[in-house]
Amino acid sequence: MATRIHPTAVVDPQAQISEGVEIGPYSVVGPDVRIGEGSVLLNHVTVIGHTRLGRECHVFPGAVLGGPPQDLKYKGGKTVLEIGDRNVIRECCTLNPGTELGGGRTVVGDHNLIMAYVHIAHDCRVENNVVIANCTQLSGHVQVYEGARLSGLAALHHFVRIGRCSFVAGCAKLSIDVPPFTLAEGHPARIRTLNLEGLRRRGVEGDALVALKKAFRLLFGERGTPREEAYAELSRDEFTRFEIVKEFVTFVQETDRGANGRALEAHRCSVPPEERDGKLGFKVRTGSSIGAAVNNEDDDPEAE
Repeated sequence: MATRIHPTAVVDPQAQISEGVEIGPYSVVGPDVRIGEGSVLLNHVTVIGHTRLGRECHVFPGAVLGGPPQDLKYKGGKTVLEIGDRNVIRECCTLNPGTELGGGRTVVGDHNLIMAYVHIAHDCRVENNVVIANCTQLSGHVQVYEGARLSGLAALHHFVRIGRCSFVAGCAKLSIDVPPFTLAEGHPARIRTLNLEGLRRRGVEGDALVALKKAFRLLFGERGTPREEAYAELSRDEFTRFEIVKEFVTFVQETDRGANGRALEAHRCSVPPEERDGKLGFKVRTGSSIGAAVNNEDDDPEAE
Protein backbone atom coordinates (compact mmCIF):
# COMPACT_ATOMS: atom_id res chain seq x y z
CA MET A 1 0.00 0.00 0.00
CA ALA A 2 1.46 3.33 -1.06
CA THR A 3 2.19 6.18 1.33
CA ARG A 4 0.11 9.27 0.59
CA ILE A 5 1.13 12.75 1.76
CA HIS A 6 -1.02 15.73 0.82
CA PRO A 7 0.88 18.53 -0.99
CA THR A 8 0.02 21.02 1.76
CA ALA A 9 1.34 18.81 4.58
CA VAL A 10 4.73 19.75 6.04
CA VAL A 11 6.72 16.57 6.68
CA ASP A 12 10.35 16.85 7.70
CA PRO A 13 12.57 14.73 5.44
CA GLN A 14 14.16 13.11 8.51
CA ALA A 15 10.84 11.78 9.79
CA GLN A 16 10.46 8.00 9.48
CA ILE A 17 7.22 7.35 7.62
CA SER A 18 6.29 3.70 7.04
CA GLU A 19 4.42 2.24 4.09
CA GLY A 20 0.72 2.87 3.78
CA VAL A 21 0.71 6.00 5.92
CA GLU A 22 -1.70 8.78 4.95
CA ILE A 23 -0.98 12.37 5.97
CA GLY A 24 -3.75 14.86 5.28
CA PRO A 25 -3.87 18.55 4.37
CA TYR A 26 -1.94 21.04 6.52
CA SER A 27 -0.62 18.41 8.89
CA VAL A 28 2.87 18.85 10.35
CA VAL A 29 5.33 16.02 11.11
CA GLY A 30 8.64 16.80 12.81
CA PRO A 31 12.12 15.36 12.19
CA ASP A 32 12.24 12.98 15.18
CA VAL A 33 8.89 11.32 14.51
CA ARG A 34 8.27 7.69 13.56
CA ILE A 35 4.89 6.66 12.15
CA GLY A 36 4.00 2.97 11.77
CA GLU A 37 2.45 1.22 8.79
CA GLY A 38 -1.09 2.08 7.82
CA SER A 39 -1.58 4.97 10.22
CA VAL A 40 -3.75 7.87 9.08
CA LEU A 41 -3.32 11.52 10.02
CA LEU A 42 -6.29 13.56 8.86
CA ASN A 43 -6.04 17.29 8.18
CA HIS A 44 -4.41 19.74 10.61
CA VAL A 45 -2.68 17.11 12.76
CA THR A 46 0.63 18.00 14.44
CA VAL A 47 3.14 15.29 15.42
CA ILE A 48 6.39 16.68 16.78
CA GLY A 49 9.12 15.96 19.31
CA HIS A 50 10.47 12.45 19.85
CA THR A 51 7.17 10.75 19.10
CA ARG A 52 6.61 7.14 18.05
CA LEU A 53 3.17 6.39 16.58
CA GLY A 54 2.40 2.71 16.03
CA ARG A 55 0.64 0.83 13.25
CA GLU A 56 -2.89 1.52 12.00
CA CYS A 57 -3.57 4.48 14.26
CA HIS A 58 -6.19 7.04 13.23
CA VAL A 59 -5.56 10.64 14.31
CA PHE A 60 -8.25 13.27 13.79
CA PRO A 61 -8.01 17.02 13.02
CA GLY A 62 -6.50 19.36 15.57
CA ALA A 63 -4.68 16.69 17.58
CA VAL A 64 -1.18 17.61 18.79
CA LEU A 65 1.11 14.70 19.65
CA GLY A 66 4.51 15.28 21.22
CA GLY A 67 4.30 18.96 22.14
CA PRO A 68 6.60 19.97 25.03
CA PRO A 69 5.45 18.89 28.52
CA GLN A 70 3.45 21.52 30.38
CA ASP A 71 5.76 21.32 33.38
CA LEU A 72 7.88 24.17 34.75
CA LYS A 73 10.73 21.74 35.52
CA TYR A 74 11.05 20.69 31.89
CA LYS A 75 14.16 22.26 30.34
CA GLY A 76 14.02 20.89 26.82
CA GLY A 77 15.53 17.44 27.38
CA LYS A 78 15.16 14.56 24.93
CA THR A 79 12.04 12.89 26.27
CA VAL A 80 9.67 10.57 24.43
CA LEU A 81 6.01 9.97 23.62
CA GLU A 82 5.32 6.32 22.72
CA ILE A 83 1.92 5.41 21.19
CA GLY A 84 1.14 1.81 20.30
CA ASP A 85 -0.96 0.19 17.57
CA ARG A 86 -4.55 0.70 16.43
CA ASN A 87 -5.32 3.69 18.60
CA VAL A 88 -8.03 6.19 17.69
CA ILE A 89 -7.16 9.74 18.76
CA ARG A 90 -10.01 12.13 18.13
CA GLU A 91 -10.21 15.86 17.50
CA CYS A 92 -7.99 18.32 19.38
CA CYS A 93 -6.42 15.83 21.79
CA THR A 94 -3.04 16.75 23.28
CA LEU A 95 -0.52 14.09 24.32
CA ASN A 96 2.78 15.26 25.84
CA PRO A 97 6.09 13.39 26.20
CA GLY A 98 7.69 12.63 29.54
CA THR A 99 10.01 14.71 31.68
CA GLU A 100 13.53 13.97 32.88
CA LEU A 101 12.43 13.68 36.52
CA GLY A 102 9.49 11.48 35.60
CA GLY A 103 11.47 8.83 33.74
CA GLY A 104 11.46 10.50 30.32
CA ARG A 105 8.49 8.72 28.73
CA THR A 106 4.78 9.02 28.27
CA VAL A 107 3.40 5.70 27.04
CA VAL A 108 0.06 4.83 25.46
CA GLY A 109 -0.52 1.15 24.66
CA ASP A 110 -2.69 -0.48 21.99
CA HIS A 111 -6.36 -0.45 20.95
CA ASN A 112 -7.33 2.68 22.89
CA LEU A 113 -10.09 5.16 22.08
CA ILE A 114 -9.14 8.68 23.11
CA MET A 115 -12.06 11.00 22.43
CA ALA A 116 -12.04 14.70 21.55
CA TYR A 117 -10.23 17.28 23.69
CA VAL A 118 -8.60 14.73 26.00
CA HIS A 119 -5.27 15.76 27.53
CA ILE A 120 -2.67 13.15 28.51
CA ALA A 121 0.12 14.91 30.37
CA HIS A 122 3.80 14.13 30.85
CA ASP A 123 4.91 10.75 32.22
CA CYS A 124 1.46 9.15 32.06
CA ARG A 125 1.02 5.44 31.35
CA VAL A 126 -2.14 4.32 29.56
CA GLU A 127 -2.27 0.58 28.98
CA ASN A 128 -4.38 -1.29 26.40
CA ASN A 129 -8.10 -1.31 25.51
CA VAL A 130 -8.80 1.88 27.45
CA VAL A 131 -11.59 4.35 26.61
CA ILE A 132 -11.16 7.99 27.65
CA ALA A 133 -14.22 10.11 26.85
CA ASN A 134 -14.41 13.73 25.73
CA CYS A 135 -12.61 16.51 27.61
CA THR A 136 -11.18 14.26 30.34
CA GLN A 137 -7.85 15.58 31.61
CA LEU A 138 -4.98 13.42 32.90
CA SER A 139 -2.38 15.26 34.98
CA GLY A 140 1.24 14.15 35.05
CA HIS A 141 2.29 10.63 36.10
CA VAL A 142 -1.24 9.18 35.99
CA GLN A 143 -1.52 5.44 35.33
CA VAL A 144 -4.55 3.97 33.59
CA TYR A 145 -4.60 0.18 33.59
CA GLU A 146 -5.95 -2.20 30.97
CA GLY A 147 -9.63 -2.01 30.10
CA ALA A 148 -10.47 1.04 32.22
CA ARG A 149 -13.29 3.39 31.18
CA LEU A 150 -13.09 7.12 31.91
CA SER A 151 -16.24 9.12 31.25
CA GLY A 152 -16.26 12.68 29.94
CA LEU A 153 -15.10 15.82 31.75
CA ALA A 154 -13.28 13.90 34.48
CA ALA A 155 -10.20 15.52 36.03
CA LEU A 156 -7.42 13.26 37.34
CA HIS A 157 -4.86 14.55 39.82
CA HIS A 158 -1.13 13.87 39.48
CA PHE A 159 0.02 10.29 40.20
CA VAL A 160 -3.50 8.85 40.45
CA ARG A 161 -3.89 5.20 39.40
CA ILE A 162 -6.98 3.91 37.60
CA GLY A 163 -7.14 0.15 38.09
CA ARG A 164 -7.89 -2.54 35.54
CA CYS A 165 -11.50 -2.79 34.35
CA SER A 166 -12.56 0.15 36.52
CA PHE A 167 -15.05 2.89 35.64
CA VAL A 168 -14.81 6.62 36.33
CA ALA A 169 -18.10 8.51 36.07
CA GLY A 170 -18.55 11.77 34.20
CA CYS A 171 -17.36 15.06 35.74
CA ALA A 172 -15.49 13.18 38.49
CA LYS A 173 -12.89 15.14 40.44
CA LEU A 174 -10.41 12.37 41.07
CA SER A 175 -7.63 12.72 43.64
CA ILE A 176 -7.67 9.09 44.84
CA ASP A 177 -6.59 5.79 43.34
CA VAL A 178 -9.42 3.76 41.82
CA PRO A 179 -8.94 0.03 42.55
CA PRO A 180 -9.46 -2.50 39.77
CA PHE A 181 -13.05 -3.57 39.03
CA THR A 182 -14.58 -0.62 40.92
CA LEU A 183 -16.66 2.45 40.03
CA ALA A 184 -15.69 5.96 41.16
CA GLU A 185 -18.10 8.89 41.04
CA GLY A 186 -18.50 12.33 42.56
CA HIS A 187 -16.92 15.74 43.08
CA PRO A 188 -14.71 14.89 44.86
CA ALA A 189 -14.91 11.29 43.68
CA ARG A 190 -15.40 8.32 45.99
CA ILE A 191 -15.27 4.59 45.39
CA ARG A 192 -18.98 3.76 45.16
CA THR A 193 -19.38 0.13 44.12
CA LEU A 194 -17.99 -2.64 41.94
CA ASN A 195 -18.10 -2.20 38.17
CA LEU A 196 -20.55 -5.07 37.81
CA GLU A 197 -21.23 -4.45 34.13
CA GLY A 198 -17.52 -4.54 33.32
CA LEU A 199 -17.12 -7.73 35.35
CA ARG A 200 -20.07 -9.32 33.56
CA ARG A 201 -18.54 -8.53 30.19
CA ARG A 202 -15.34 -10.21 31.30
CA GLY A 203 -17.16 -13.33 32.38
CA VAL A 204 -16.52 -12.96 36.11
CA GLU A 205 -19.24 -14.88 37.92
CA GLY A 206 -19.96 -17.55 40.51
CA ASP A 207 -17.73 -17.95 43.55
CA ALA A 208 -15.12 -15.49 42.25
CA LEU A 209 -17.70 -12.72 41.99
CA VAL A 210 -19.14 -13.54 45.43
CA ALA A 211 -15.65 -13.37 46.97
CA LEU A 212 -14.90 -10.07 45.20
CA LYS A 213 -18.14 -8.55 46.50
CA LYS A 214 -17.26 -9.62 50.06
CA ALA A 215 -13.77 -8.16 49.69
CA PHE A 216 -15.20 -4.88 48.46
CA ARG A 217 -17.60 -4.65 51.42
CA LEU A 218 -14.76 -5.27 53.87
CA LEU A 219 -12.59 -2.51 52.41
CA PHE A 220 -15.16 0.05 51.26
CA GLY A 221 -18.44 -0.91 52.91
CA GLU A 222 -20.50 1.41 55.08
CA ARG A 223 -19.60 -0.60 58.20
CA GLY A 224 -16.13 0.88 58.07
CA THR A 225 -14.16 -2.24 59.02
CA PRO A 226 -10.67 -1.20 60.24
CA ARG A 227 -8.15 -1.93 57.54
CA GLU A 228 -6.00 -4.22 59.68
CA GLU A 229 -9.02 -6.37 60.48
CA ALA A 230 -10.13 -6.33 56.86
CA TYR A 231 -6.73 -7.45 55.58
CA ALA A 232 -6.59 -10.22 58.17
CA GLU A 233 -9.98 -11.47 57.00
CA LEU A 234 -8.92 -11.20 53.35
CA SER A 235 -5.88 -13.42 53.94
CA ARG A 236 -8.16 -16.44 54.30
CA ASP A 237 -8.29 -19.03 51.53
CA GLU A 238 -11.88 -18.04 50.82
CA PHE A 239 -10.41 -14.94 49.14
CA THR A 240 -6.79 -15.74 48.23
CA ARG A 241 -7.72 -18.62 45.94
CA PHE A 242 -9.13 -16.13 43.42
CA GLU A 243 -6.58 -14.13 41.41
CA ILE A 244 -9.10 -11.37 40.75
CA VAL A 245 -9.58 -10.83 44.49
CA LYS A 246 -5.83 -10.90 45.13
CA GLU A 247 -5.33 -8.24 42.45
CA PHE A 248 -8.00 -6.03 44.01
CA VAL A 249 -6.65 -6.37 47.55
CA THR A 250 -3.01 -5.89 46.54
CA PHE A 251 -3.86 -2.67 44.71
CA VAL A 252 -5.61 -1.25 47.79
CA GLN A 253 -2.73 -2.31 50.04
CA GLU A 254 -0.23 -0.55 47.79
CA THR A 255 -2.27 2.63 48.03
CA ASP A 256 -2.57 2.34 51.82
CA ARG A 257 1.19 1.83 52.20
CA GLY A 258 1.95 4.85 50.02
CA ALA A 259 3.86 2.67 47.58
CA ASN A 260 1.89 4.01 44.62
CA GLY A 261 -0.58 6.68 43.63
CA ARG A 262 -0.91 10.12 45.23
CA ALA A 263 1.63 9.32 47.95
CA LEU A 264 4.40 9.55 45.36
CA GLU A 265 3.66 13.23 44.80
CA ALA A 266 5.54 14.13 47.97
CA HIS A 267 8.67 12.50 46.54
CA ARG A 268 8.43 13.56 42.92
CA CYS A 269 11.56 15.74 43.10
CA SER A 270 13.61 13.50 45.42
CA VAL A 271 13.15 9.97 44.07
CA PRO A 272 15.40 9.24 41.07
CA PRO A 273 13.62 8.09 37.89
CA GLU A 274 15.36 4.72 37.96
CA GLU A 275 13.81 4.01 41.37
CA ARG A 276 10.38 5.23 40.33
CA ASP A 277 10.26 3.15 37.16
CA GLY A 278 9.44 -0.03 39.06
CA LYS A 279 6.44 1.66 40.62
CA LEU A 280 5.19 3.76 37.74
CA GLY A 281 6.05 1.65 34.73
CA PHE A 282 4.19 -1.09 32.89
CA LYS A 283 5.03 -3.35 30.00
CA VAL A 284 3.27 -2.85 26.71
CA ARG A 285 1.49 -5.94 25.40
CA THR A 286 3.83 -8.40 23.72
CA GLY A 287 3.79 -7.92 19.98
CA SER A 288 3.11 -4.19 20.05
CA SER A 289 5.21 -2.25 17.59
CA ILE A 290 6.37 0.01 20.41
CA GLY A 291 7.20 -2.83 22.78
CA ALA A 292 10.81 -3.05 21.68
CA ALA A 293 11.26 0.70 21.73
CA VAL A 294 10.06 1.16 25.30
CA ASN A 295 13.09 -0.60 26.75
CA ASN A 296 15.44 -0.08 23.83
CA GLU A 297 18.68 1.57 24.92
CA ASP A 298 18.97 3.31 21.56
CA ASP A 299 15.73 5.13 22.30
CA ASP A 300 16.60 5.89 25.94
CA PRO A 301 16.24 9.64 26.47
CA GLU A 302 19.16 9.48 28.91
CA ALA A 303 21.45 7.60 26.51
CA GLU A 304 24.36 9.38 24.87
